[in-house]
Amino acid sequence: MFSIGDKVVYPMHGAGIIEAIEEKEILGRKKKYYIMNMPIGEMKVMIPLDNSDQIGLREVIDRQSVKKVFQILREYNAQMPANWNRRYRANLDKIKSGNIFKVAEVVRNLMLREKDKGLSTGERKMLESAKQILISELVLVQGVDVSEINDALDSLFQEHQE
Repeated sequence: MFSIGDKVVYPMHGAGIIEAIEEKEILGRKKKYYIMNMPIGEMKVMIPLDNSDQIGLREVIDRQSVKKVFQILREYNAQMPANWNRRYRANLDKIKSGNIFKVAEVVRNLMLREKDKGLSTGERKMLESAKQILISELVLVQGVDVSEINDALDSLFQEHQE
């Protein structure tokens, strides 16, 4: 169970901070909800307490794990299916997992593919979504601005081009 002030990740949506735990009546049923503030996009999300495990709600990574995220982003030898449909499904499964290391793989793979061959509209949207999820967690862990994380990612992928 999480507490007010905990920094958590909601798979497919990103990281945020639990602002409150409230009981709400929705469709005639009373349930307790985590009220999560998501700094990127300034959104508030209600997550049922009794569903939080199934949803995959988890604590943000620690500072040590940030190094591993950047190691994954630096790797060049990304193995991706050539078939667009298989690649899309594999990437979607990685994002749905809520695992930041898998999300980092998706960001890396799609950014490298974009530089190499370009992306379809669907993959471009997936890249933006995966980047937002990744950035939201890194911002909360490192306590920096979104622009700093964006700059770090941009410079990483500039290195890949050289």
